[in-house]
Amino acid sequence: MILNRKTLKFEIDLDFALIAITTSLRDYRLCHYINKRLHFNFAKSPDLELMQNNIPVYFSLYQYHWEASDTDFYFIGNKGSEGYLIPEMRKVDYFIMIRNYITDDELEKLVSDINRMQEVVAAVKVDPKKIKSRENLLLF
Repeated sequence: MILNRKTLKFEIDLDFALIAITTSLRDYRLCHYINKRLHFNFAKSPDLELMQNNIPVYFSLYQYHWEASDTDFYFIGNKGSEGYLIPEMRKVDYFIMIRNYITDDELEKLVSDINRMQEVVAAVKVDPKKIKSRENLLLF
């Protein structure tokens, strides 16, 4: 008897841009500076809840919506109540996830503008496909 097997392959939709930020500032202070200097309007949202080892871990979350291009920005803390959102990037304090649409030029300018902020140690683009624990970013 011959069994017919079919393998289902799927690819996780990583259709977003990601910026990693290192700073000593608290989340609300950095969002205030970004709002003020880059003319954003990040607003606090309920914390992101992620289950790790059957324990809920909470990460700070802010959101902003660009009406002009229907783009959503999420400012997410990497250090949560009981662990890290992206454990392999422990030196990163925050991430900005950009969903829907942003041009490469707009993304480069955003990274450059964040890096010009005196309070920021570093801001870099990150390829979500190269992150081992990228599933943690798919909660949006």
